[in-house]
Amino acid sequence: PNLNELFQAKARLGIMTVLTAMGDSDFFTLKHQLGLTDGNLSVHLRVLEEAGYIQIEKKFVKRKPKTSCRLTSAGREAFRQYLQQLEQIIQLTRQEEK
Repeated sequence: PNLNELFQAKARLGIMTVLTAMGDSDFFTLKHQLGLTDGNLSVHLRVLEEAGYIQIEKKFVKRKPKTSCRLTSAGREAFRQYLQQLEQIIQLTRQEEK
């Protein structure tokens, strides 16, 4: 199958996994859970946002900037399909080992 190349990057795979599990997350949490720098995380978030897979909201809370991210329905579906394709690959590999 043609795997979605946007999810091939370790950081973007991690972002999608965290957002799938948590529903939404702030920048600080993503940064620490994934062990990324501010700049690296920003670049990967922008790629996913431009693809329409995540929605980013920026606001101020007690005069401090807060960036929140959540999956879009398109992002959730694209990631679900990606995981299904990976499961098919794993099943084929296991069948060939027998």
